[in-house]
This record gives sequence, C-alpha cells and structure tokens, in this order.
Amino acid sequence: MGKFLPLSICFADGRSMQVSSITEAEKALAGQWPNKEADVYREAARLLAAAREGTCTPDIAFLAFEKAARQQRLLKPRKSSAGLRILDSLSTPN
Repeated sequence: MGKFLPLSICFADGRSMQVSSITEAEKALAGQWPNKEADVYREAARLLAAAREGTCTPDIAFLAFEKAARQQRLLKPRKSSAGLRILDSLSTPN
C-alpha cells in the first residue's frame, strides 16, 4: 500500500489502475495518456523523477501527477466512504 490516498486512473486505451505511491505514479505515466507532450504531463514526470532522487518532496510530485491526470481526464471519481454516506444521510433533512 502506498503513502497517498489511492487514485483510480482510466487510461485512453480503457485500462485502469490504482495509484497510491510515487513508484505506481511513474508506472502510470508509461500508460496510454491523451497527450504526453502536454506541459502538465512533462512537469509531473520531472517531479516524480526528482522525488525518486530525493530532490523533490513526494507530496509535491504526487500532487503534480494528480493534476496531470485530472487535466487529461484520466481520474475516475472517488466513491464516498460508508461513514460519509451515513453522515450525509443523517444531515439531510427529511
């Protein structure tokens, strides 16, 4: 299990994967992205490599990866947890 909350990524070719670590994010960059020449993609790749080398914090690199995936519409929406669904149902007026 990775350090970060898992992101569900659905690639342009229909494959999907869960990403919750820097290593998994680097593997995901090798997948089918709509535009690997986009600045946001290249910045994510640069920061992930820097995090692996220790010259960038993993948090910043993972956020860059998440931003790239979001901008290229690869992120699947997160399901709310069972606890949040219960809380929502209790706070909703009848």
